[in-house]
Amino acid sequence: MGHGDHQATTPRLAGRLRAARDRAFAGRAGELALFREALAGSSGSWVVFYLHGTGGMGKSALLRRFADEARAAGRPVVEVDGHTVAPVPDVFEAAAATALTGRDPVLLIDGFEHCQGLEGWLRERFLPRLPAEAHVVVASRRPPDPSWACDPGWAGALRVTTLRPLDLEDSVELVRARGIPAALHRPLIDYAGGHPLALCLAAEVAAREGTWTAPSHDLIAALLGKLVGELPSSAHRQALEVCAHARTTTQQLLRAVLPGEDTDALFDWLRAQPYLETGQDGLYPHDLLREALDADLRWRDREGYEIMHHRMRAHLLSQVPAASSRTLLPAVEAVKYLHRGGDVTREFFTFATDGSVSEDTVRPGDRPHLLELAAKAEGEESAALVDFWLGRRPEAFRVHRRSDSGRPEAFLAWLRFTTPDEAELAADPVVAAAWQHCRTAGPLRGEEHLAVSRFMIDPSAYQRPSGIMDLMLHRAVAEFLLQDRLAWTYITWTRPEFWGRLMTYSDHHPVPGSPAVGGLRHTLYAHDWRAMPLADWLAFTGAEEIFGPREKQPAAPRRPVYEVLSRAEFDTEVRDALRVIRRPDALAASRLTRARLIARSDAGQAAEALHELLTDAVDALREDPRQADLHRVVAVTFFHRVPTQEAAAAQLGLAFSTYRRRLRRALEHITDQLWSLETG
Repeated sequence: MGHGDHQATTPRLAGRLRAARDRAFAGRAGELALFREALAGSSGSWVVFYLHGTGGMGKSALLRRFADEARAAGRPVVEVDGHTVAPVPDVFEAAAATALTGRDPVLLIDGFEHCQGLEGWLRERFLPRLPAEAHVVVASRRPPDPSWACDPGWAGALRVTTLRPLDLEDSVELVRARGIPAALHRPLIDYAGGHPLALCLAAEVAAREGTWTAPSHDLIAALLGKLVGELPSSAHRQALEVCAHARTTTQQLLRAVLPGEDTDALFDWLRAQPYLETGQDGLYPHDLLREALDADLRWRDREGYEIMHHRMRAHLLSQVPAASSRTLLPAVEAVKYLHRGGDVTREFFTFATDGSVSEDTVRPGDRPHLLELAAKAEGEESAALVDFWLGRRPEAFRVHRRSDSGRPEAFLAWLRFTTPDEAELAADPVVAAAWQHCRTAGPLRGEEHLAVSRFMIDPSAYQRPSGIMDLMLHRAVAEFLLQDRLAWTYITWTRPEFWGRLMTYSDHHPVPGSPAVGGLRHTLYAHDWRAMPLADWLAFTGAEEIFGPREKQPAAPRRPVYEVLSRAEFDTEVRDALRVIRRPDALAASRLTRARLIARSDAGQAAEALHELLTDAVDALREDPRQADLHRVVAVTFFHRVPTQEAAAAQLGLAFSTYRRRLRRALEHITDQLWSLETG
């Protein structure tokens, strides 16, 4: 046997590699069918097949399969790799030269994004010189230039396909081909989301370690290297990290998070990247890229991550008050989305709103549908209460209706009260329980009101996380953020064993007793916004959710404790504080030091702050000439060393009855002024 015969019969490494690739290849049946039709010479088939998709989507693997299929069909294959060929016409043509002279060649161009500047030359100068029976496949991260579609000559000869993630069946086939045990299929597929490269890398880790928990930092780095590649500068990386953390990214958001950078240029660059999508509300990345970038920054630069997060949160919160009725819930969702990495948000929010259902107000003709939904979810007695409140407060209802038909799918009510009337209290035991708790735990003051979240009705996923429940929870958060003189909120659940953890996170605490409607128990969770105002609540909840459950989270700030005083209690405390205004130790013991108008002061300075506040209120009397006499009465009584009120009246030269009358009027002015500060 000669040397040539030995070479012909000895297995080659290339064959072994090809066989392994064949076993590991999954999916892309549609693309393969189109390629085979062209090889078979089907009439009207494409001449140029343009594939585009994000990095790691399997373009190179598919081109390798095309090469094998073409060679098996007896077609000469010419392969050009844009990663290695210089983006110069002469160099590119030299690499593809045999396609110009061969018979029925198949030209496969991979990594064309590295030669994208040659696209016009390729279309106008190079491709027309190929043999008539040639077929060309171009694979790029970028879609083709619109000029292809504008040219009638290419209209029937060009086929463009976006390479999408693998479906569930193809994903299972891919991991099974790698010998992964069936028990690990689902967690690997859930992580990769159909992204072939991520699935292959994760399968490699699972095969090596025999298990799968979470992507390692090395795996994340490998993914980012493939998905993103080299970035022009640190500013471009930061812009991409903003894109990963935010639900959607606009130029306005970039300006808020990256002050001092050329955000116009950065946004234009982001917009041109093939791994970012353009939506109605801004730019957004594929979920896999989003999580990889976010996890990498969180691990690599915790301080920078926190700075970015807080700037972004502050900006998005500032957008909520200006939002229209249509954009309000998306604005709230954008804020909440920043906390998706925390274990609380992850458990209760799905972020699965897709536009199929949207929030609306009550329309004529909705009543029978809402009653039917209530009866299905909670029974006839609950439906009767829905009917009652629809008759009295239809504006309180938010209806979640299907976008295609307009039919109500779910609903809730956000009931506000300054004083419920007797009929309302008698009709609804849930509202009666909220009102009773408010009266005993902290009565309403002045123009304050309370709100009860009532009837979270979605029969298809009753009081379970869902896209519709996301809308309901976002509505509740919107009401928190837009509050005006809101004293109490009461959130009502029939499944407290599940939702209790979310209520604790949002500083809503269970109200004793669970009123029943039709045998179904309702648990109310209450928050006193006088005891923890909105700014403190945002700090309290935000601190818990920056880092994910596997990270060591920073300690939550100590909950501020504000004393919520009725008007009568407040007036008494002001008079008592004036009596001891020269004694710092006695002032420090005043309940006013724990009221809102004082409790914002630094620890240890409450008595000093109270002294200053009382002094300013007394001095305000002197600034009004009509109240100068009242100022003198208060100054002598509380700031001079007089032993009794009789002595004060004598020092002022007033009859005791006149003195008492002026002192009473002065105290009324002072307490009114301070009460306005406390409740305003």
